[in-house]
Amino acid sequence: MENSKQVSAFCDDILAKMDAVEISKRIASGEIKASEAVEAAIARAKKVNPKLNAIVTDTFDEAMTNARNLRNNFFRGVPAFIKDNDDIKGVPTLQGSRAVASKPAKESSAFVKQFLSTGLIPLGKTSLPEFGLTATTEPLLSGPARNPWNTGFSTGGSSGGSAAMVAAGVVPIAHGNDGGGSIRIPAACCGLVGLKPSRDRLVNHEAAKFLPVNIVHQGVLTRTVRDTAYFFHAAEQYYKNPRLPEIGLVQHPGKKRLKIGFYTDCPYHKACDLEISQGVHSMAKTCEELGHTVREITSPITRQMGDDFIVYWGMLAFMIKWLSGPTFGKGFDRSKVEPLTTGLSRHFIKKSYRLPFMPFVMMRFAKLYNQILGDYDALLSPVLGHEQPEVGVMGPDVPFELALDRLEKFVPFTPAQNVLGTPAISLPTGHLTANGLPGAIQFAAATGQEKTLLELSYEIEEARPWPFVGEKVSGRVSR
Repeated sequence: MENSKQVSAFCDDILAKMDAVEISKRIASGEIKASEAVEAAIARAKKVNPKLNAIVTDTFDEAMTNARNLRNNFFRGVPAFIKDNDDIKGVPTLQGSRAVASKPAKESSAFVKQFLSTGLIPLGKTSLPEFGLTATTEPLLSGPARNPWNTGFSTGGSSGGSAAMVAAGVVPIAHGNDGGGSIRIPAACCGLVGLKPSRDRLVNHEAAKFLPVNIVHQGVLTRTVRDTAYFFHAAEQYYKNPRLPEIGLVQHPGKKRLKIGFYTDCPYHKACDLEISQGVHSMAKTCEELGHTVREITSPITRQMGDDFIVYWGMLAFMIKWLSGPTFGKGFDRSKVEPLTTGLSRHFIKKSYRLPFMPFVMMRFAKLYNQILGDYDALLSPVLGHEQPEVGVMGPDVPFELALDRLEKFVPFTPAQNVLGTPAISLPTGHLTANGLPGAIQFAAATGQEKTLLELSYEIEEARPWPFVGEKVSGRVSR
């Protein structure tokens, strides 16, 4: 029986259910034209976006022009989207906020240039919560983005618009960035692959240079592990950080059997939902069946780390509201920022006395975390504390204290890797909840070990293939 709350763009057009790698191969062979792939993706976007509300600004005409003038790059001609907090030349960057003036960007951002260097063709900009400051995509500027698996529920955030477009089948890959889980959370909410790389793996957003600790990392959301793996390989052709080991082209599961530690306890000493915990234990069993050594451990994430992260997050909101005039330019109106941004800013002001001590707290946390990673090749945990919330539960009209409490309970597992700058990947578990929403888990590793995570992810994808929107869950998924 068809789920009437699902929204799927998959159809028998030229894109079918192909991932970005397959589309690029067929374009390279001449089997299909890039213009045909882009045209099909545009048709899909027009079909489903009225129900999903994930596109802020479309660049359909420009995309068709770019599809006719291809460079010989790996993903040449593959349609994609850019999250609306990075600049594309000639397109407004609204940051999900009514406070930001709508005016075309003079230049593409440094990361967007790296993104475009792979050959991907953006169809436009996708929505995010105001300034990416929360874990659901429901900005007052454009309204809530909706989850393709069940439109009554959140896409997560802050890369929720991109996640909706990929999960619905409009495009196979889209840009996201992650300051506290903002790639992994929407990936988990929408049944996607979401890798947050090591700090400085990709070209940073220009605003990163103003941060005491850069916690915001660029990346992509995809439906297959190989699309993520190939994207990072293609991006390395544009820029390789000499301080990190090269990822290279990861195409298969690794042969080495790993030591994996797993945990489900929350940093706030409250158990995560039973279904979430069962998903992690089930994945731990799968890893064990695959020959890995698996052991349950106590969570390395402490309440102190979580509280300090919220203070740091509040500092970002304070900087955005009071110091971002030069960043957003003429026309920025701080009186129009949303209540959550103001609330986080005030929270920082109240707790700012803790700021001088944060480096020491972070050093202690980093020491503990790295000690654990010294014993394990990867750590397995939940991504979310509970099932995806319904639209409105964490919306912009929720009072700040209640919104903050709900935020902490929903996503307590993801900020640690942003603080430490270590990589982590969200993967679907292959099962759906009673509300028809995908389950997910997270694997994390030491700095620079994206290759380990990708090899493990390939293996999990083979052992426990996950469905796309509209596919049955029972039995092995085949395409």
